Amino acid sequence: MEHVREKRTAVFLKPRQTQEADAYAVSGETEYAPAPSSRFRRATAAVMMLFVAPALAGDVRAEPGVSDPASSTAPAKAKSKPKAAPAVPAAPEPAQQPALPGVDGVLYLIRSTLLTLNDANRTGNYTVLRDLAAPDFQAKNTAADLAVTFTDLRRRNFDLFAVAVTAPQLTASPALDANRLLRLTGLFPTRPLQINFDLVFEVVNGRWCLDGISVATPETPPQAEAAQQPANAPAPVTKKPAPKPP
Repeated sequence: MEHVREKRTAVFLKPRQTQEADAYAVSGETEYAPAPSSRFRRATAAVMMLFVAPALAGDVRAEPGVSDPASSTAPAKAKSKPKAAPAVPAAPEPAQQPALPGVDGVLYLIRSTLLTLNDANRTGNYTVLRDLAAPDFQAKNTAADLAVTFTDLRRRNFDLFAVAVTAPQLTASPALDANRLLRLTGLFPTRPLQINFDLVFEVVNGRWCLDGISVATPETPPQAEAAQQPANAPAPVTKKPAPKPP
């Protein structure tokens, strides 16, 4: 059935909120169109979706922070760099051997150590001797332990002052052992008792510190006494017997 409309100026179709769902308001007069079938409504809805869907998609793209999964491109993956080989720790450098002290240094170590011991024997206080020693020596010996060790020297009032004015005689050349310890062994040829010493030193913070000490005072052997006589002493004068008359 063909529907004929009259020509009118400015015809606008607007939804009309009335009880009749299919009625439309027209400017001027009102006319009623026949109710469309359900198939027509579905077709009309499909056509409207064709126009509405792109518009909605465009609005979504226009909103900041919203990306279209269909049109967005996947972020470029960074090229994986080849893994570097694990660094091998460098082998520890061998500990540097401390330099041996010279003649004056050896003489200083011997005399200063024995004179400090002499002061400790005279006062009965071995704290200074211990405090000047290496950490290992301090860990193994208390001031009381040292007092017990040198009880004999203190009881005999043996004075070690002679080491300040007498030259020591080393029985072995100064050398470092496997533990980088310096050992000084020798004696002071004093009479009637000589002073034997056996000293061990260790480098601590660049300074030689006492790590072991042994002192003995045996009698000076006779041959040592003869060796102590001056080499330029005049020979003894012997009287020659008078010649007999002929």
